Amino acid sequence: MKLHDLKPPAGSRRPRTRVGRGIAAGQGKTAGRGTKGQKSRAGASIPGWFEGGQTPIHVRVPKLRGFKNRFKVEYAVVNVGQISAYAEAGRFGVEAEQPKSGKGKASDQPVVTVNAEVLAQAGLIRGDDKPLKVLGQGEVSHKLFVAAEAFSASARSKIEDAGGFVQLLAEPEAAPAEASAAPTPEASGAPETSPAPEASAAPEASAEPEPSADAPAPEAASESADTATDTDTVATEEAAPAAKRTRRAAKSDETA
Repeated sequence: MKLHDLKPPAGSRRPRTRVGRGIAAGQGKTAGRGTKGQKSRAGASIPGWFEGGQTPIHVRVPKLRGFKNRFKVEYAVVNVGQISAYAEAGRFGVEAEQPKSGKGKASDQPVVTVNAEVLAQAGLIRGDDKPLKVLGQGEVSHKLFVAAEAFSASARSKIEDAGGFVQLLAEPEAAPAEASAAPTPEASGAPETSPAPEASAAPEASAEPEPSADAPAPEAASESADTATDTDTVATEEAAPAAKRTRRAAKSDETA
């Protein structure tokens, strides 16, 4: 074999396919791209999210704009001017008497009681299923007793300036699932209960117990303790020679 006989294995090296060189090149007239269209042109690169010109999915889907307050309380709103006008017209079932002369006192006027039920019957609000809030638009010409869940500052001042009264009802719970907190003594107005007094401490110096007649005297107790110690010592000394003899017998058996 000579140098000019070296060649790669058959099929390992193939010529590069030259597309778009006519029918005679072997790929046909359109060279595998089909007939016309965007993808048959040079430089065609269509992204995967392209939908042919229609509104793409990322534009059709609504986006989150703001949020919905789950704890919002919707009130049935009414103004004090409307309440006063209905009271003057007798729309609440009680005719508001006006003083005959301009010098009449406000104390001579009867007090008209107004709540959510009365306002719903008169048509000022749509039903009494929502909490009532009174706003301060308009003027109050006579005394009113208004019971509602909320009042604006101007509405409260106008009703009280005309000689009326306001009653603030229990506010609706903002979160129904939320457990109500236990009222504290300060908030409820109940008197604080003082903690139970601790058990009286034992006196520092307690009286020493008197020795009974059956109990041995201290000197006799010490003598008995010394006697027991001497007895234990003697028993230990007597047991030592016996232990030595036992060890010697064991060693002689091992030697034999």
